[in-house]
Amino acid sequence: MVELGFGAAGSVDGSLSERARGLVGSEILKIAAEIRTMVRAGKPVCNLTVGDFNPKYFPIPDLLLEEIQKALHAGETNYPPSDGLLRLREVAAEFTAREFGVRYPVESVLIAGGSRPILYGAYRCVVNPGDVVVYPAPSWNNNHYVWLVGAKGVRLDTHIEEGFQPTLKQLEPHLGSAQLVVLNTPLNPSGTVMDPAQLTAISQAIVDENAKRAKAGRRAVFLLFDQVYGSLVFGTRRHEHPAALVPEVAPWTITVDGISKSLAATGLRVGWLLAAPEMTARMRDLLGHVGAWAPRPEQVAVAQFLKNEAAVEAFRKQMDGRLRERLQALYDGFSELRAAGYPVQCVDPQGAIYLSLHLDVVGRTLDGQKITGNEMIRKLVLEHAGLAIVPFQAFGLDEETGWFRLSVGAVSMEEIAEMFPRMRALLDKIS
Repeated sequence: MVELGFGAAGSVDGSLSERARGLVGSEILKIAAEIRTMVRAGKPVCNLTVGDFNPKYFPIPDLLLEEIQKALHAGETNYPPSDGLLRLREVAAEFTAREFGVRYPVESVLIAGGSRPILYGAYRCVVNPGDVVVYPAPSWNNNHYVWLVGAKGVRLDTHIEEGFQPTLKQLEPHLGSAQLVVLNTPLNPSGTVMDPAQLTAISQAIVDENAKRAKAGRRAVFLLFDQVYGSLVFGTRRHEHPAALVPEVAPWTITVDGISKSLAATGLRVGWLLAAPEMTARMRDLLGHVGAWAPRPEQVAVAQFLKNEAAVEAFRKQMDGRLRERLQALYDGFSELRAAGYPVQCVDPQGAIYLSLHLDVVGRTLDGQKITGNEMIRKLVLEHAGLAIVPFQAFGLDEETGWFRLSVGAVSMEEIAEMFPRMRALLDKIS
């Protein structure tokens, strides 16, 4: 047996690419390591960090599981086509028409291994090194994608007053130089839904900008629209698709969707692209080289499930009920603390699996120690209240705003209830 050695520390890393060495790892995964340590030590933790689902509380649809098993037994274990099985592409187009009021031809649809390859592929297909990408903060992973493609990122810092969604007023000064504008609604991390009036205004502005660029012989600006949480919207709010509001924006809109959130199926890795057929063809070639296709049996099963409107509706009803129950419990609990004079604030549940929490304690003290910022708050809340949350800094925001993401897909109602007395006790110690 040969024992292998790999040289002095840093000898390999120093020879890697600039992009690899400059990439920042997932902040949320670092937090997860701390939580695992506490759980192993037997400490109670209400884990609201992970953007995933605990199958004990949120299993995938029974019928979908049955269809996956049928597909495996039927021998559906070969490579799928690089743009996905035709039957699933057709169903995804029909599902989009049914849900969001826009009808794409099947040539516009590409199936991939979840939404992430499509998001990254959109950057690769549209952005050259040095091009401008405009994105809101907080938002998921855009700062990392900007780095990976060598783009120039223009970050729009958003605010609670607009639900942490960007406005046309913020975007307008950068639209003339932008190559890609990125939107996500409902938003990860805030769980807020974009105002249809703002989405309409931004979509129309992109249409107008591209009309000017066409006359000047310039490349068009694209809208990357992430609606992977689009079916998880609560109350009277409604998720809108840009092309349903402004049909003329369709050639320049790259839509990302999938089953990971809507069907609690994060590990099944089935997502889809909706775009102009010319764009989809380029994405097919790009992701074909990467091999980022969804597994064939899952594609077969998802096609069968999504075309069953009654099954989709029945699953959605029970899943949405469980999500809303947890989000509402958090919102009500923190609202009670706020009413009692504690320095906390929540945004009412709007969509996705997230709730925004504001802890206004920067500058205050705990046991004589001054609280200096979000990372310190996060650690104190985890250590003293057994509450695991993610600061908005993990989503590209620099400011120490005191805002955090709470995710409810992997937590029980009992864990939420047991957390609040611990949280109150912690806040009582902060002065």
